[in-house]
Amino acid sequence: MKPADFFSLVDKERIANAISNAENRTSGEIRVHVESSCPENVLDHAAFIFEKLKMHETRLRNGVLFYLSINDRKFAILGDAGINEVTPEDFWDQIKETVLALFREGKYAEGLERGIFMAGEALRDHFPYKKDDIDELSNDISYGKNRS
Repeated sequence: MKPADFFSLVDKERIANAISNAENRTSGEIRVHVESSCPENVLDHAAFIFEKLKMHETRLRNGVLFYLSINDRKFAILGDAGINEVTPEDFWDQIKETVLALFREGKYAEGLERGIFMAGEALRDHFPYKKDDIDELSNDISYGKNRS
């Protein structure tokens, strides 16, 4: 299956809306990236994608990546340095477990929505929205090449 075909149009809109809603309350930036397969350790590859998407270039270093590899069922959440400095050590683990619980039920879009909401709440607490805030990154899902 091509990564771009994994979610229905309705699910893609739900995820983009979840990102938009979260970012309306914070200066943080959230992205979702989907690939067919992950060629290495999932956290290492998510870090590569994080850099490829230029998420490390946000002004306040407050980007969050939700990475999903559909064929080998790998998932990671990666936060930039600015977020990791102000959140508890197990913060991403808590969100990841919530998301994975919904994934196990086949509720992928709902899982991402919930995780995005949770990340947005923490971002809001530590990086509140300001009037001069600029949306630095796209809210649309990004996709990797169709690897088989």
